[in-house]
Amino acid sequence: MADFTGKAVIVTGGGKGIGRAVCLAFANAGANVLCADVDDPAGQEVVEAGASAPGKIVYQHADVATSAACKGLVEQAVELWGSVDVLINNVGIQPLNSYLPAHELPEEMWDRIIDVNLKSGFLMTKYAAPVMAERGGGVIINTASVQGLQSAKGIAPYAASKGGMLSLTRQLALEYAADNIRVLAVNPGTIETPLAAASTGNDYAKLRQEGGKAHPIGRIGKPEEIASVMLFLASDGASFMTGEFVNVDGGLMAKGAWAE
Repeated sequence: MADFTGKAVIVTGGGKGIGRAVCLAFANAGANVLCADVDDPAGQEVVEAGASAPGKIVYQHADVATSAACKGLVEQAVELWGSVDVLINNVGIQPLNSYLPAHELPEEMWDRIIDVNLKSGFLMTKYAAPVMAERGGGVIINTASVQGLQSAKGIAPYAASKGGMLSLTRQLALEYAADNIRVLAVNPGTIETPLAAASTGNDYAKLRQEGGKAHPIGRIGKPEEIASVMLFLASDGASFMTGEFVNVDGGLMAKGAWAE
């Protein structure tokens, strides 16, 4: 495991699912982690789960669709630990009532999904990148999705947000390469998270059974499997990687939507 002792990490959407696993993975690798979420009980549970880790997890309520919250998170990390070394833009929503054709989707729903899933990545980078540059570099990892590469009916704003996140990743990598800031993205397939389970009425057994059929590897992924990839991408082991995405999807994109 990579050693992140003394490093300062911000994880948005850190209370549940992939974000929770990422917070715990970095804390177990020695990092100090600022876990940002709007689900306070979930955030506090992450703090408790990581209490015995060599690194420290601090929870902060934050709606990262707003500039003030993003600026505040970066300032808090600097106040606590003197820097921001790694930023994980992980927050994402896909409300059940947003599964609609574009012409039926309320404009407010489009705006909210884009703001949370995409604008938050811009805002967090806006405030974190100067801190990283001043410290001599850093790593930004964006949670995108296989939905940013291929798509399905009824998810116009989610697909747009994840495709936008992949494009933003490439652009930011070019923008900040001279500052020694690497920017990467991870595209999860179906992962056993509350977000994915909501589509099955929170029936995790059904999620595992139905989701597993679509993935060549024969099962859905676990949040820890995404976290371990992010840990590698943030480490010196990936020091020559920037502007790229990694599919962690059980072979979903290798198969393609058309293949049986």
